[in-house]
Amino acid sequence: MKYRKLGGSGIKVSEISLGSWLTYGGYVERENAVNAIKTAYELGINFFDTANVYERGAAEELVGETLKAYPRHSYVLATKVFGQMGDGPNDRGLSRKHILEQADASLKRLGHDYVDIYYCHRYDPETRLEETLRALDDLVRQGKVLYVGVSEWQAAQMAEALGVADRYLLDRIVVNQPIYNMFERYIEKEVIPLGERAGIGQVVFSPLAQGLLTGKYTSASAIPEGSRAARLEWMRNGITEEKILKVRALEGVAAELDITVGNLALAWILRQPNVASALVGASRPEQVTENAKASGIELSEETLKRIDEILA
Repeated sequence: MKYRKLGGSGIKVSEISLGSWLTYGGYVERENAVNAIKTAYELGINFFDTANVYERGAAEELVGETLKAYPRHSYVLATKVFGQMGDGPNDRGLSRKHILEQADASLKRLGHDYVDIYYCHRYDPETRLEETLRALDDLVRQGKVLYVGVSEWQAAQMAEALGVADRYLLDRIVVNQPIYNMFERYIEKEVIPLGERAGIGQVVFSPLAQGLLTGKYTSASAIPEGSRAARLEWMRNGITEEKILKVRALEGVAAELDITVGNLALAWILRQPNVASALVGASRPEQVTENAKASGIELSEETLKRIDEILA
């Protein structure tokens, strides 16, 4: 497993990280979820991601409990705040009240004294950035959070947050968690350039386009029973015949390199120096083992050109 610095910070994270969105705490059997985390750790993955809203805290409980078997200094743990956690008017967003209350609630569920990274899960237009950043800065000063991050923020929003942080000497954002894969490339235009200039690393989610880039879907009209796409309409809508044809062409490129199309897709993402880690999900330990093989794969300029021609 290879490791990269996270933005402008000094912390290093594994090129492949393990997430718990749509998997742990509900969808995946507990035994498989626990074994996937253990397999990841044994393979050198040191970066584990969750959020308070994943199964309303159940994912945090499972991830935290499983990781407690290992020395705390040996892994990087991230969680998030923003989403709806109750029925009250203050049970979501990035107000000082919600951030501080949810930080304590997350730490309790995780069974940890601190998290390495605390993400603002989305941007909150109803709360001033100064209020949000001061609350996060307080958590850093208290030792409950080591690094501050955001998820799916626009480049302009992150740039404004950096300006506010510098103006009031508050802790700066060092990581952003956006969607990024061969079919979702919006961050290449503004987000990555900002990250390179400002020291914000990218930890990308859905690097395999919810399984589409593993080649497991052969037809948009024949979704395997029991798969997440069969259960979630929005995921099914993202599977098209056009994309499936492109995946088949990519499988040919991967075969020539003697790797899987999934590993090709992950290595393609890691070609970006500003990407610190590709965040994968896994419902079985074998999937973690397969995805971890992508770390360290370097694609030639010729291969990257062929991939761009297929994706065009």
